[in-house]
Amino acid sequence: MQGASLSWTVPVRLTILGSGSSGNCAYLETEEARILIDAGFSLRQTRQRLATIGRGPENLTGILITHEHSDHVAGLAALSEKLHIPVYCNRPTREAIEYQLQVKLDCRMFATGSSFEIGDFLVETFSIPHDAQDPVGFLLQTAGGNIGFLTDLGHATRLALERVRRANVLVLESNHDIKMLQDCPHRPWSLKQRILGRHGHLSNEAAADAAEQIMSASLRHLYLGHLSRECNRPELAHRVADERLKKIGAAHVRLELTSQKVPCPTLVLGGPGDAVPAPMVLHEQATLGL
Repeated sequence: MQGASLSWTVPVRLTILGSGSSGNCAYLETEEARILIDAGFSLRQTRQRLATIGRGPENLTGILITHEHSDHVAGLAALSEKLHIPVYCNRPTREAIEYQLQVKLDCRMFATGSSFEIGDFLVETFSIPHDAQDPVGFLLQTAGGNIGFLTDLGHATRLALERVRRANVLVLESNHDIKMLQDCPHRPWSLKQRILGRHGHLSNEAAADAAEQIMSASLRHLYLGHLSRECNRPELAHRVADERLKKIGAAHVRLELTSQKVPCPTLVLGGPGDAVPAPMVLHEQATLGL
């Protein structure tokens, strides 16, 4: 698949099922494929969250994995073993997950930095700085536009920023407020150093810096992800990013917050009513029990 030949008429659906230190998972649906990006919730939780958009895990085409930390792979063993869903990851990540979960995965392995197809879309992979074996970010080229995933990184490298610069939709980590993290009484200094380090997590200000550096007329939706429950507040993360977008004149970008508790409204791209959040199935949402 060549990026220049992609059609922009087939609707693509993106739902951030949840993002945070207790679980990360997103759902992408194209004409030919249905995938998860990470699997940080239990099979039961994944099923319940997919039910809010009228979907189920049995029909998944595959699961993309960014890295082996438990908030990204907690439900992977059940999804892969019980439902026989193939997993896409690099070799160091596979080895770390199989050792950690004591499971043998049905893997489609890729080399970090390579590109490959799943159904009708192209996956571009790139290295990110995080304290995992071989963590990656993704740029997914779909018929509805390019969707970037840039979370779990201690600093935004030039490589990572260049790889997501073509994104029309970007999920960007905005993990913590630096002062709140430093003042948090529940976290040891060693953990604070890890989070603040160059292989930790992006602060609100660092996320705003990254957004400014990659800003283009093509970026239409910016999702702030992986917000800390103890060391951040949704309104604070939103304010920092919103002020930066206004400062640089990026009024064309729609800023969204992800949640740990409930899925975001589905974003529909590439069809009639392009980029309109779709309503959730409210009667199913009540079963989440979060």
